[in-house]
Order: sequence, then structure tokens, then C-alpha cells
Amino acid sequence: MILIADSGSTKTDWAIVEKGQAPQIISTKGMNPFFQTEEEIAHEVESSLLPHIQSNSTLEKIFFYGAGCTPEKIPMMKAALEVHLKPTQGIAVYSDIVAVAHAMCGHQPGIACILGTGSNTCYYDGKSITASVSPLGFILGDEGSGAVLGKLLVGDILKNQLSPKLREKFLNSFNLTPADIIDRVYRKPFPNRFLASLSPFLIENISEPKIFSLVKSSFKAFFERNVMQYDYQNVPIYLVGSIAFYYQDILKDVAGDLGIHIQAIEKSPLMGLVRYYQDSKL
Repeated sequence: MILIADSGSTKTDWAIVEKGQAPQIISTKGMNPFFQTEEEIAHEVESSLLPHIQSNSTLEKIFFYGAGCTPEKIPMMKAALEVHLKPTQGIAVYSDIVAVAHAMCGHQPGIACILGTGSNTCYYDGKSITASVSPLGFILGDEGSGAVLGKLLVGDILKNQLSPKLREKFLNSFNLTPADIIDRVYRKPFPNRFLASLSPFLIENISEPKIFSLVKSSFKAFFERNVMQYDYQNVPIYLVGSIAFYYQDILKDVAGDLGIHIQAIEKSPLMGLVRYYQDSKL
């Protein structure tokens, strides 16, 4: 049995893969070593994942792909997983952008992109990542992500850039006050999760000209500041994530205006990762 995990800041999807059986899919909270301690991650594994793993099954290996899994954070992530999981062949930890490269590009060159709670991109040569533009997080970068879309939305709400009717609709929809928003962004943990949770309001009100303009300009920035730094005219471009999936019509229109062709969009890379390792006979 092997475990494959695709972890964002909001949730982690796990696939339990055993020979001759359909993968078992489990979801837990997001596990991001940039924002969480080793103890917090280990506790989430114990409380939410372990009950789904049969005690009589031999766990051979874990392939964990996650947001925040930079080279500096990989040892901590491995240590957190090892507290309750003891695979006989070890644990491999990769960044979440590698998940998109493996799942969507396979063993062929491509530009792999994430548009979910955060955003990220890379150039993958079929074997490894050879170029990347730093995402910089939702304060300095993460263009087009759920967190940035939410940040732009509440900024417009609080600075009276949207109509009073739309402002009231937003505050009532989420049962928020301006003071609540400031508290959640500046004082509470995981402001990126909070901001990303507000982004569905944009797609629900996309017919509003100012909302449409906000979304379109953020996606344009995503392509111009990230994707267009690669050889985007000669290799396929793949996007994965909830924002990419639910906003794909607008994304494709913006990409088309910039002369960019999107090869495929998926909500999650998990099943692509399962196929990747099955093809590799692991």
C-alpha cells in the first residue's frame, strides 16, 4: 500500500493505493509546514487520517505533495508524518507545483500552474523543474489565487469601491462586519484561507462590471507576471486548482487575449498522481 497526498493550505486529499483495488480517497485539513508546527500536522494525521488506514495493511511509501513544502521545510514535514506513519520504504515530500507537473505533464515538457488558495507556476522538462517564478504569497504575489481575489474583494468593499447594495449583500452573505474582516486578516491565523473562502462571492456576482473587471485583471496579472516568463508559445500549459476549475471560462478568455493556449484544467491533481505512480509501477 502507498499513500499519495495533495495538500493545499485549505485541505489535503489522500489516495490510499493498493494493488488490484480502486484508490480510496480521504480528505483532511490542509497541512502547510510554513504556517503550522510539526505537532499540529502530526495531530491532524492522527485524528483525521489514521482512522481510515487499516491496521493490517503494510504501508510501503508516502508521496506527499504540499503547499509550503520548500526545501527548508521538507525535513519538518517528513518528521511530522513519521510521528504516526511508518512506511517501510520511506517518505518523499515535494512542493505542490511538482504535483501538477507529475500529474498533468507526466514525462513530457510543460508549464504547470496552480490556481487555488494560492498560485504557483513552473517549467517542467519532463523529468524535473528547470525554471520557476517565485509565487511570493498573497501579500506580494499569488496573482489570480483565491486569497488574492478575496483580498482585492474586501479591499474594494471596505474602501467603498462597490455599490452599497453589493457591499451589503457581501457582508450579509458571510455574516461579517468590517471589524470582523480586519480581525480575520490581521489577527487570526490563516488569513489566506479566510480570504480564499470569500472568492465564491465573485463568481456568484460575476455579471457585475466591477466584479468582472477585478477577476479579469487578476488573471491577466497571473499570466503576465508568471506564465509569460516561460516558453509559453511552444509547450502545453496546464492549470490545476479550485479557482482554475470554477473560473475556467474567464481564464481561457484572458489567456486567449494574450495569445496563450491552455491545454487542460483540472480541479485536483490527485488522480493524475495515482496514474503517474501506477504507470511507474510503484
